[in-house]
Amino acid sequence: MHHWRRDVVELAALFTAVAVADAVANLVGHGPDGPALLVISALVLAATAGFHVWWARRSGHAPPLRETDTGARPAVSATDQAGPATLWRLRTTVRDRPGSLAALCTALAGHRVDILSLQTHPLADGTVDEFLLRGPGELTAGEITRALALAGGTDTWIERADAHDLVDAPTRVLGLATRTALDAAELPLALRQLLGRCTIRSLPAHPVGGARSPEAVPVEGALEDTVMRLRAPEGGVITVERPYLPFTPTEFARARALVELDARLGPRIPHGQDVLTLPEGNAITVRRADTGDLAAAKAMHERCSARTLGLRYHGPVGDADRYLNHLLSPRFGRTLAVQTASGSVVGLGHLLWDGDETEVALLVEDEWQRRGIGGELLSRLVGMAVEAGCESVYAVTQASNTGMVAAMRALGLPLDYQIEEGTLVITARLDAVGVAGRLSGGGEKGRTEAP
Repeated sequence: MHHWRRDVVELAALFTAVAVADAVANLVGHGPDGPALLVISALVLAATAGFHVWWARRSGHAPPLRETDTGARPAVSATDQAGPATLWRLRTTVRDRPGSLAALCTALAGHRVDILSLQTHPLADGTVDEFLLRGPGELTAGEITRALALAGGTDTWIERADAHDLVDAPTRVLGLATRTALDAAELPLALRQLLGRCTIRSLPAHPVGGARSPEAVPVEGALEDTVMRLRAPEGGVITVERPYLPFTPTEFARARALVELDARLGPRIPHGQDVLTLPEGNAITVRRADTGDLAAAKAMHERCSARTLGLRYHGPVGDADRYLNHLLSPRFGRTLAVQTASGSVVGLGHLLWDGDETEVALLVEDEWQRRGIGGELLSRLVGMAVEAGCESVYAVTQASNTGMVAAMRALGLPLDYQIEEGTLVITARLDAVGVAGRLSGGGEKGRTEAP
């Protein structure tokens, strides 16, 4: 209907213009003042055009260009007006219906929030949307969650992110799979990076010390809200717990695939080794160890005194050998062995994954103590913990173990001391600036093969 109205208006304007033109022509051609009228009209048109040009230059929106101006608009950075931008990781649940995601995006756009990445986790009755966001510095987490709640989001969880989260999910998963393929000890760390902040425990199929064996887990694993249980490659159980946020079936499938990859590849460790020269001139080799070194480790136990074994294992000396298979397994951490030129193992250092904490432990044969071997092992183990992203490491010892206490103090890190039933627990915080630099080097004199 509006098309007919427009056509009628255009025809009316055309007829009016023709009538006015005919009247002006008759007045100029037959009137006595025709030439004067034409001159006056020309002057009026010229004055009107001049006034329009003057007013446009005086009241224009754009400032006058300087000689150095190019006319291009300056780019607006994330720090203009609102201060530095903030990265957020956010997860919220919406009903599985058309337009639900669009409503969330509109709510975020209303607060000037950029969506850097998006993952969807389908559920039986909805969808979990996981965002990586960049918002204005003054925007708070509460404001974001309230906006999403009004847009239909429920069970919203949000935390600060960093630059490492900018890597897209497929690239991150492939990187974790590569790390796991190179080193079996990386599996717990890879799971933690894959699933975020969580607690991971590895329970052996046959625990030492008479502990009860873990409950059997189906081959496909088990998912129970905030806990997932997976069958470990060696027959035990890997438990992953995240009490603040339920796991989705997508996350469970990714974790199960990573564990299956580890199981197919079998036990493995990097084969690098470093040759060091001690102050008195003896050459020793520091390398990664695993269960293949069980016989050599037991032989070292036989050469150690009862006091040395007691300080290390905090229990009956006869039980020391029973822990070795667990300690040497790469499934529960990383072990460094010190080997002499004759092939004897004279020192062991363990970095053990203990839930969401990390323990360091040392054992050096009596005849090789006080030569710097313990300090060298500890420095390397703490360096591994830094590379793994651990926030701290702790050592359980006794106050009479002056060698271990001195080695921890020599790290130059902030230390916390706690006495528990006569046992000394020393915790080193790894968030100090320059930790990796201070822990590199040590007594290294030559490297025969890089890990």
